[in-house]
Amino acid sequence: MHLSKAIVRTEHASRYLQQLCKHWSHKFSVDFDPQKGRVPFSDTAEVTFAADDAALTMTLSVADPSQQERMQHVIDDHLKRFAFREELDIVWTD
Repeated sequence: MHLSKAIVRTEHASRYLQQLCKHWSHKFSVDFDPQKGRVPFSDTAEVTFAADDAALTMTLSVADPSQQERMQHVIDDHLKRFAFREELDIVWTD
């Protein structure tokens, strides 16, 4: 599996984690609470979330490295829609 991680500074990490997980729970078997969440997009791709008072940490795991950039974009796009009131700096690292 290929991992990438983004640590997004925000005071609203738990809110965004829960919004993202609730949103994707209509399509995927999501597991979450206010501090952590997991969204299995498929057998070969999943994202986990961890929230604290200062940041939302997102860890993406993909089997096929060619999926990585597309999945990062999907996650970023959804997060930005929920966080439209603030400007987030989302930087993924391998």
